[in-house]
Amino acid sequence: MSKYQSYFLVTLRIIIGWHLMYEGVSKLLTPGWTSAEFLNISKWIFAPLFHWVAETPAVLQVVDVLNIWGLIIIGFCLFVGLFSKAANIFGIVLLSLYYVANPPFVGLDFGVPTEGSYLIVNKILIEITALVVLLLFPTSKFIGFDKLIFKQKEELPKEWPLNSKTDRTKFEKEAPKTELAKVKRRELIKGLAGVPLMGAFGAALYNQVQWKSWEERNLVDAQTSASVKNFNAAALRDLKQEVPKTKIKDNTYSRLILGGNLLSGWAHSRDLMYVSQLVKAYHQKEKIFSTLLLAEKCGINTLLTNPILCSLITEYWKRGIGEIQFISDCAGLDYDGGKHATPFDKYLDRVKKAIDTGASACYIQGETADYYMENGRVDDLEKVIQYIEDRGVSVGIGAHRIETIKACVDHGFNPDFWMKTIHHHNYWSAGHSKWHDNMYCFNPEDTITYMESLPQPWIAFKVMAAGAIKPKEAFTYALKSGADLICAGMYDFQMVEDANIFCDIMNKGITRKREWMA
Repeated sequence: MSKYQSYFLVTLRIIIGWHLMYEGVSKLLTPGWTSAEFLNISKWIFAPLFHWVAETPAVLQVVDVLNIWGLIIIGFCLFVGLFSKAANIFGIVLLSLYYVANPPFVGLDFGVPTEGSYLIVNKILIEITALVVLLLFPTSKFIGFDKLIFKQKEELPKEWPLNSKTDRTKFEKEAPKTELAKVKRRELIKGLAGVPLMGAFGAALYNQVQWKSWEERNLVDAQTSASVKNFNAAALRDLKQEVPKTKIKDNTYSRLILGGNLLSGWAHSRDLMYVSQLVKAYHQKEKIFSTLLLAEKCGINTLLTNPILCSLITEYWKRGIGEIQFISDCAGLDYDGGKHATPFDKYLDRVKKAIDTGASACYIQGETADYYMENGRVDDLEKVIQYIEDRGVSVGIGAHRIETIKACVDHGFNPDFWMKTIHHHNYWSAGHSKWHDNMYCFNPEDTITYMESLPQPWIAFKVMAAGAIKPKEAFTYALKSGADLICAGMYDFQMVEDANIFCDIMNKGITRKREWMA
């Protein structure tokens, strides 16, 4: 190799070393970092092994430690040119495991959200290839610590060739001391070339840590911000058990169902008008997919959502990310400055879309049922219910007001399940006499009493009054009130904690008057 080729390969080695070492250090400095999520989404040939590692705490802890320190040590050795051959080999092995765990193959392309989409070749494969090149063309004996440890022939002026032991002895005897000193000094400088670069790495890392520290102190709420990287939320490895399941008609549902309002960008914001926009900005497509997958890992096998998410659910299934089922809310109201009923044909189109997508059940959304019953459109409501039943799909009726449920029963409706709001009024914004974006169960005592008489399963929703009541209090109240299942909106960083809360309540036993109907 020419001198310039050698310098280029040394630069390549240092860059890869910098990258790997930083990856390791950043993981070391991130509280609660774990490889569990990355392993859990593995889909290829060794997926069962990776899933087993992620689900076995003792093994996962060892793997995490090896991962962090493997990256740091391999990166450091490449950076300074120390034991580079071994570092190259271990680096190739480690990166190959990353690649095999989540390769960018067609149909297996879902992973931790990345900065681009890849097809077979990704940055991991490129870095593996670069390490192979460095293994075939070693550079650490040219510039690096290995040059000092594994002493090579000194670089000499052309007039002092060293082709044999005799030449070397002759050189050491005849060369001027100043010339010999220059050569040895040059060799030492090449051997220690990585040291000042290590200083640059340390300074850059220190500056970044200081910036993050300043940002956390001044720019974000470290207790509640979803964007804080070291948010102290329960990780998947803290999941105590999967959420229990039950059956409604022919389908099995988790007793805790993921509400889809947040994923579709609809958030009850009370007086904060920007909240829905903020929720939409947070829930990009890949974030929705990772939230659904996390829900499934918690045992939450059902999403309750509007047909607006049908295309995303279809993609989620087709890409093989997960198998979560969904109940469609079949909303029949449009909001354009006021409450207006959707034309009936358009409403049926929404229901058809949900069924054609593969909804496991459909229900008449609460405000829609309230509107139809209050405005004497019982016949239209009956047509929708019959339309769903004729297609062999489970059907439910929802309501915010208990009067709607009573009217449906009086008209002889016999759905497979009811959707009814339930929450107490012991929160500060519940004091309005008229409806505001603050109350969703207007008469909880009457609701509890009347729902006791109904033989169908009851899925409770709005149990936290759109974020006004804490999960433990809300779940307990709803289950004691007679609910058989609960639908709750949850962000990804709340999922494990809420699942644990729900399971703890169920495990302690619920004292309630209403029998479990599902």
